[in-house]
Amino acid sequence: MAKDNSEKRVFLNNEECPIRNVVAQIGDKWSMLILFALVDGADRFNSLKSRVVGISQRMLTQTLRDLEREGYVNRTVYPEVPVKVEYELTKMGRDLVKPLYQLVSWADNHHEQIKASRQSYDARD
Repeated sequence: MAKDNSEKRVFLNNEECPIRNVVAQIGDKWSMLILFALVDGADRFNSLKSRVVGISQRMLTQTLRDLEREGYVNRTVYPEVPVKVEYELTKMGRDLVKPLYQLVSWADNHHEQIKASRQSYDARD
């Protein structure tokens, strides 16, 4: 039985919407890649930059700050010369990566089908 419009969910464009407020942050171009790069353990900035191919220094800096602000990443500064800075997943970050892995696995399993669908759609024009 189909629901009428009065029973359908409404998605608000405000801070109360978890899709806009939480999911959109991790769904950007770089956040998930950085989170998965940190699954193996703490890492330094230049190592992350070399492992997340194509990301600029500025974008890596901003994305790490955003992930730290959200509570997914810890930044630790060691008082050495030169200063050593490491980034690692917090408990919440590790918890987040688990369902994201399911999404990534789904994407991997359906990638060819999605590419074929895109080609078929694009050929209609």
